[in-house]
Amino acid sequence: MGKAPVPAATGKRVVVVGAGPSGLTIAKYLKKRNKAVDVVLIDKRAVFMSGFISNLVATGILPLDFITHDFLAGARNSGYHFLQATVVDVDKKSKTVYTNEGSLNYDVLVLAPGIDYDYSRWTNGDMALEERLKTQYPAAFIPGSETLTLKSKITDFEGGNFVITVPGGNYRCLPGPYERACLVADYIKKNDIKGKVIVLDENPNITIKADGFHSAFKTLYPDIVEYMPSTTISKIDLDNKVIHTELGEEIEFEDAALYPRVRGNKLLEIVGVAKDSVFNKMEADIDPFTYQSKVDPDIFCTGDVRPMGFSKSGNTANTEGKIVAEYIDMHLSGKKLGRDTWKSPLTICYSAVTSDPLKAVSVNAEYAYNDEKKAFGFANAGTMEKWNSKDGVNAGKGLIEWGKGLYRDFFM
Repeated sequence: MGKAPVPAATGKRVVVVGAGPSGLTIAKYLKKRNKAVDVVLIDKRAVFMSGFISNLVATGILPLDFITHDFLAGARNSGYHFLQATVVDVDKKSKTVYTNEGSLNYDVLVLAPGIDYDYSRWTNGDMALEERLKTQYPAAFIPGSETLTLKSKITDFEGGNFVITVPGGNYRCLPGPYERACLVADYIKKNDIKGKVIVLDENPNITIKADGFHSAFKTLYPDIVEYMPSTTISKIDLDNKVIHTELGEEIEFEDAALYPRVRGNKLLEIVGVAKDSVFNKMEADIDPFTYQSKVDPDIFCTGDVRPMGFSKSGNTANTEGKIVAEYIDMHLSGKKLGRDTWKSPLTICYSAVTSDPLKAVSVNAEYAYNDEKKAFGFANAGTMEKWNSKDGVNAGKGLIEWGKGLYRDFFM
């Protein structure tokens, strides 16, 4: 196969793989910083659909077109090239990206391919079971067909137990499963369905905005939401619709959204920039202060694949993407990156707890490096968890505007 169908580079070329919040932001802001840089953004999808706000679409609060947007609009408005293609390999020595549409060379490569799911704890290598889980009970945290499946599940739900699982580790969208539990319960309540939402949480407590979500479960949905912390699944019997836990519990379900643990996209392994051990292949092996691969400084890994403990969320990836665009511009000009050039991304996140009126809780946090723990953690963090107040109603309005603001930043 020959060259990919993009114009010849007119300057140094940066190829960005993955047009999620991270890749979209980097492509736009790199062009804003340096118009002479040739930027190609690659994604296998023809249309953008966001994971953030998708719970409101799945439960019928917002229409599907709210979260669906045009990749080409971003390319037109910001002056980069968009290539709809699947990346199949990268030759680091010749600096060549190979896609199903042809190859192209780069000066800097950005890998922002998002997450994959890790079903291994539930399936022990049973690929038939994994396929059934993905097809019949998708997690719906990779937007697209999974989102549409979840929407149809909720619309068609007639009663019984609707199970939502929460994985351990740093999974995508920490508050997402709890928001989903609230909004599915809201749907059940509004439609007078004889059903329950059972939340099986691998963690010992709600991972973020705990006071707000616990209060919503207890106050709004006391007879609908059952929250089960520290619950590790040992077996999923799909034929009989029973989930078995390590403590011997058996949870029957009529329907479910089963969210396993996450790992970095498998493209990291293909390119050879993943951590060496089997367990840590879920992460890119990068300098945490520069985002550069430890095996090749001309490769940056961003968004959900980076190993730092930042939130795997659209807003975090957006603020991080602006910073990484600056790092790439500095790198192209020969400037040295390091701890002294590091800047913190920002996490601003709204989570709905009820629909009429729309009320939400929120978090606003930066990050800092702890030298003793050798890890990043929250800094200057603040939450608004009083959903049942004027602040909660304002946060509900803020949730919609927050989403619109992100879409404008990606595509306009």
